Formats: sequence, C-alpha cells, structure tokens
Amino acid sequence: MELAKLIDELLASLRSKVLVINGRVRFIEEAHEDLLEELKKATVSAFISSESLREAQVWIKVLQESLNKACESINALGWTISKELKSFIKDPQMHLEKKLFLYSFNLLRDRITVNEYLEKSRAALTTSLKTNMRSIYQTWVFATILDYVGRLEGRLVYPEHGYIPLERSGKQRAGSIPPNAVVRIPGRGEVSFFIEAPRPIGWEDTRDLRSVWKLYISLRPDIMAYSGRVLNIVKLDNPDAPILRPNMIIECKELSDWFNKARELKGPVAKPLTAEEWMSKWINGLWTGLADALGVGEKAISEFIEGRRRGLRVTEPRLIALYKQVYKPNGFTLVSLPRIPEHLNKDLESWGVKVIDGVSMGCNSCLEELVKELIALAKYSGSMDVVEELRSVLKSRGVEVSRTRLEEALLSLAIDRIEDLVSRIA
Repeated sequence: MELAKLIDELLASLRSKVLVINGRVRFIEEAHEDLLEELKKATVSAFISSESLREAQVWIKVLQESLNKACESINALGWTISKELKSFIKDPQMHLEKKLFLYSFNLLRDRITVNEYLEKSRAALTTSLKTNMRSIYQTWVFATILDYVGRLEGRLVYPEHGYIPLERSGKQRAGSIPPNAVVRIPGRGEVSFFIEAPRPIGWEDTRDLRSVWKLYISLRPDIMAYSGRVLNIVKLDNPDAPILRPNMIIECKELSDWFNKARELKGPVAKPLTAEEWMSKWINGLWTGLADALGVGEKAISEFIEGRRRGLRVTEPRLIALYKQVYKPNGFTLVSLPRIPEHLNKDLESWGVKVIDGVSMGCNSCLEELVKELIALAKYSGSMDVVEELRSVLKSRGVEVSRTRLEEALLSLAIDRIEDLVSRIA
C-alpha cells in the first residue's frame, strides 16, 4: 500500500527528531514540527480528493454571499455559527488536518499502529467533510429563505440584538427551546424558525421528560417553522406531544445518493420509569404509526422502544416518513440537491411530503414557492399595533416618520375619506 509506505517513511524520519518521555512528545527542534504537518497533509490528500476540497471552497463562497444578502434583506446585524463550521469555512484543508492531531501524536507514541492510524484518520476525515458540507447546504437553504422573505419586506424581530444563531450551544439551559429567528412580514404577521431544535434541555426535575425525550433527541428535523411569534416549543404539560406541533418542517438533503442510504436508529428511544408510564396512551398509540412509517413490523418497533432491540436500521426516505408521523406538521417539504427517482418521489408525496429537488447551491429561484408557503403561515400572535405596522411598511419604502406624526396623518386621512372608511368597516 503506497500510503502506508509513505506514512512509514515520514514516521521514521519523525521519530529521529522527537523525544518521547513518559508518553509526552517533544520535538528536538521547532522546525521538525513541519514533518508532522507533512504527515497530516499526506493523510488528508490520500482520503480527500482535491475535487472535494475545491467543491467545498465553492460552497463556502456561495454560503457567505447568501448570509450577507440575507442579513441585508431582513435587517439583521450578523450570524453566529458553531466552532466546527466556523473552522471549516475559514480553511477546509487546515480544518481536516486538525482532525488528525491526536491520531498523529498517538502514532508517534506507538499507541496505535500505522494501519490503525489510517483507519481512524479515514473515518474522521470523511465524517468531518460530510458533516460540514451538510451544514453548509442546510444553512444556505435557511439563508436563502430569509433573503427571499426580506425581499418581500420581511424584517428580523427576534433575536432583538440582531444576530441570528445558527447553532444551539448553551441556548437551552434554561429549560426552553427558543427560535433561531422570528421574522415579521408587514400586513401579514410573523413566522418563527427553529434549526435542529428538539434536543436535551436544562431541567431540574426530569421525570416529565424521561418517558418521551429520547425519542425527540434522535428525531431532529433540519428546520421547523411556526405561525406567529413562538419563543418556546417545549410543552411539558402535554405528555402526548412534548414538542409544539410545527406548521411546517423543511428537511435538506445534499448527498448525491442520500435516498439509497440507511441509518441506524439507536434504542431504546423512550424508556419509561414505571409500568404505568410504559402502558401510557402515547407509547402504545405510536407503535402502529411508527411501524408504518419505518416499513417494519410492530414487534420490531415495540422491542426497539422497550430497549430489547438496541438498534433499528432504516432508510433515509423512511426516516422522513417517521419525522412526519411523529411531529405531524401541517406541511412537510424536502429540499434535495440531487434529482430524486420518480418512484421515490411518488412514495414521498403519498406520505404527504412535498419534494423540491435539483436545488443546487446558489439557485435562489428554486425555493420561491417554498417561501410563498412560509409567508402564508405568518400571523400576529397578539393584538396588532396598526400604527407601528404601518411605520414598518413606510420604513421599508424609505420613509421615516415618528409615531405621533403618523397618527396625525392617519386621522386627517380618515376624516377626508370618511365614507370609504365607513364602507370598509360597516
């Protein structure tokens, strides 16, 4: 194997230039560290093609442009992204090399063999690349949606500080699941967006969560949208549905063969504390629906839920059906980069999933119909402040006016056209 031979040669050269004392590696000269970087570069080049890295750079450029456009469109100040994605966006090659840090030092210390190093490195590199490319595509879809909403005069109203979080680190410690963004469309209302939201939350008393939460940890839709301003989707007072039912779910798929892949669901998804909880209406009622969605027998589902079956292998299309079965959204849209086979398209539609395929990075018009459906969800959660709403509309057209001045103008206009006003409200 040429790669193993190359790694052996680099390793032999490295070992003559380092001291390993009590498991710690010390380079005799600082310049010798370049050999370690050369080893990592050779490993990355062996497992990640130059074409893949070039594609990553193209996607990163498109994403950055989309994020900037979306910020400008909805009047946001910026974005916050995860440490992982931020590092990848900055320099994909360097990011992948960082994934080999521990493996390369363990190799130097003879903690692992060359073959083990290569095996672990391959897994780490391919997983990191796929995970980050998936995050880029999903984030681009979200940014494109917000950009289009902004072009229809939608504006960001939450978070109030104006920075949209694209990750959830530390966001749910208080026991709630807040939105990533809430946008207001003048004259229509607001729509709330949650990215990969259902996940563990901070809670002092977990009894109410234990019987249901593991199911929702493993089932995490890419984007969920809600009508109105929704600031928390946790519903612990409803054991049948601890997550507020979304108005729409948007799932994003970027791999060329995603529909041919399968995933291992880890069980048990929900292990109750008592026999009474186990016999709850919620658990029993789900068995049939889950079995239908996953395309497996009810016995397998019951064993999986109880924990007697530790895993359940299901196809990606079946997981989409499972998402719909569990969350029961009013609408479900799948955004796919590759074209989907016709027979699978029909299956998804029969499950109530709308398919938008062939959506390549940068194709803004591809999501136009989806955005129209999202805007149709907009509503006012409380009483509408007509004056402030009209001020927002005027501001979007470049007209700044104080509340007092606008109230005076509205009163004057209403008096001048009193007959029209009476006819509209009579």
